[in-house]
Amino acid sequence: MSTIASVADVRRTRVRLFIVTMLFLVTTVNYADRATLSIAGPALSKELGLDPVAMGYVFSAFGWSYVIAQVPGGWLLDRFGSRWVYALSILTWSVFTLMQGWVGFLNGGIAIGALFALRLMVGFAEAPSFPANARIVAAWFPSNERGTASAFFNSGQYFATVIFAPLMGWIAHEFGWRHVFTVMGVLGVLMALVWIKTMYGPKEHPSINEAEYDYIKDGGALVDMEGAKKDSKESNAASGPGWSHIRQLLSNRMMLGVYIGQYCINTLTYFFLTWFPVYLVKERGLSILQAGFVATLPALCGFIGGVLGGFISDAILRKTGSLTLARKIPIVGGMLLSMTIIGCNYVDGQALVVGLMAVAFFGKGIGALGWAVVSDTSPKEAGGVSGGLFNTCGNLSSITTPIVIGYILAATGSFNGALVFVGLNALLAAISYLFIVGKIERVQLRTS
Repeated sequence: MSTIASVADVRRTRVRLFIVTMLFLVTTVNYADRATLSIAGPALSKELGLDPVAMGYVFSAFGWSYVIAQVPGGWLLDRFGSRWVYALSILTWSVFTLMQGWVGFLNGGIAIGALFALRLMVGFAEAPSFPANARIVAAWFPSNERGTASAFFNSGQYFATVIFAPLMGWIAHEFGWRHVFTVMGVLGVLMALVWIKTMYGPKEHPSINEAEYDYIKDGGALVDMEGAKKDSKESNAASGPGWSHIRQLLSNRMMLGVYIGQYCINTLTYFFLTWFPVYLVKERGLSILQAGFVATLPALCGFIGGVLGGFISDAILRKTGSLTLARKIPIVGGMLLSMTIIGCNYVDGQALVVGLMAVAFFGKGIGALGWAVVSDTSPKEAGGVSGGLFNTCGNLSSITTPIVIGYILAATGSFNGALVFVGLNALLAAISYLFIVGKIERVQLRTS
C-alpha cells in the first residue's frame, strides 16, 4: 500500500506550485503599483505644494474606489471566472499607473485633481485581485496546503518593497518621480500578457495530470469553482449570488470578526504603503534614495514572516486537525508581536528604529492569514463575493489610515501618535480573533 502511494506521489504533477507562484508575482506587482505614490511622495508633494492633510487624502484616493468596487468585482469573478477578469484588472490598473507620471506636466489644482482621479481608477481596477487570489487558491489547493499557499501569495506585498522600493527610489533620485510610474505601468502591462497565456482552472490546465487533480480534489479543493462555464445550467448557476447571500455573510458572527480583524491588520499594511517612506525622510532625515533601501529590511522580514506564518498554520492543522487553532495561533501571536512598532517612539538611533520596524512587520507577516481564512470559509456559490466583502471591510483602512495619520501629523508635527495608532490596531486585530471569530469553518448559505 505504501509503495503504491509513493509511486502516485512521484507521478503527481505540481502545477499548483506554478499557479501560486503566478499569484505571488502578480501580487508583488500589484503592491508595487500601490506603493509608487509613497516612494514618489516626498518629491511629488514638494513640487505640487501638498501639506500633510492634502497628501493624506491623495494617499486615500486608491482606498475609496478599491473599497467601493470590491463586491462588484467579486460578482464579476463569480460570473465570469478569475482568468479573464483578473487579466483585464492587471492591464487596466497598469495603464492608470503609467498615466500618473503625466501629472507632472500639469499645474496646481488641475495636477492634484488628476492625480486623485487616477489613483481612484487604480483602486477600481485592482478591486478583483485579492478575491480572485482567494478563489484560485480554494480551487487549486487542498485544505492542508491552503494556509501556506495563501501566505505565500500574500507575502508578495512585502516582496514588492524588497525588490521595487530600492528600484523606485533610484529611479526617482536619478530620473525624477514621474518615471517611477512609467516603469511600473509598463511592467504591469507585460504581466497581464503573461497571465492570460499561463493561467487556467484545474479542469482546463493543459499540464495537470489525473494524480494531482485527484489529490487536490480529495483534499478539499473546490475544483469546480474556476474554469469555463460550458452549459446553460452551469452558466445560470454562475450568474452571481443574490443579496440574501450577502446579508447572510454580513450577519455571520465568525465573518464579522474576520472582517474587523482584517481592517485592523490592513492598518499596518497601509501605513507601510503610504506614510512609511515619508516617515523615514521627514522624521528620520533620510534621502528618498536611502528610504527606498532602508524600507527593504522591514519588508524582507514581513516576507519571511508571511511565508513562515503559512507553514506554521498548516503544520498546526496537520498536527491538531483543528482549523481554528491553525489559523488563530499565528494571527494572534503575529499581531501582538507587531505592537513593537510603538517602540520606535522611544529610540533615537536609525538602526534601532529599522530593527523595531522589522520585528513589527515580521509579526504582521506571520499574522497575515486572512486570505487563508477566506479560502477556508467562503461558500462555493459565492466565493468571489465573500472575498469581496472581506476585502471591502479590510480595505476601509486604506481610506482611514492615511487620512487619520495626516491629521495626527498636522496636529502634532510628529509621527509618535501615528505609530501608537498603528500599534493599537494590531492589538484590536488579536482581540477580534480571540473573542469574536469563534470556530473557523466554511459558511453554509441558505437558498431560501
